[in-house]
Amino acid sequence: MRSTPNDDFYFRDTSRSRGSARAKIIDQDGREIPAGADGFEAGAFGAFKQGAAASGGFEFIAAFQPLTREQRLARLDAIAKLLDVAFVVPGTNIRYGIDGLIGLVPVIGDVITTAFSLWLVREARALGAPWHITARMLSNVAVDGVVGLVPVAGDAFDVMFRANVRNVRMFRRWLERQPR
Repeated sequence: MRSTPNDDFYFRDTSRSRGSARAKIIDQDGREIPAGADGFEAGAFGAFKQGAAASGGFEFIAAFQPLTREQRLARLDAIAKLLDVAFVVPGTNIRYGIDGLIGLVPVIGDVITTAFSLWLVREARALGAPWHITARMLSNVAVDGVVGLVPVAGDAFDVMFRANVRNVRMFRRWLERQPR
């Protein structure tokens, strides 16, 4: 398999073990929630916990529990990959995502994919991205959205430019340089 410059992004393991320390829980507005303030147990996904021993089943506790910072970053990675590099053209090394597929629908498809891209920028901002990173992310989204409006060439550009992967990679690199 031929190596691409982005292999570190596609296949890098972003999980970090920190012993028994729990990660901060950040709400949708970027504010930290104190541990136990939500009244729910924090688990890996937080949606289910083991039920009573007699029943051996699972009980639903909180589907919309606040996510930790690491979970929100993993969600950004997953959505960016789904939008830009989820699939491979058979027989080639060309990767594309649902951004390229939805973008085939004239105008409306590009508006929808631009909305997804803007949500990624908003989420990065809520996670602490400074204005200069946010501005660069918005410029990538603008270029992707405007050029994507051109019927066939815009769709090819969408597949090659990968604005969402670029934005998440840029945000992650900025995060890695920050003191913990």
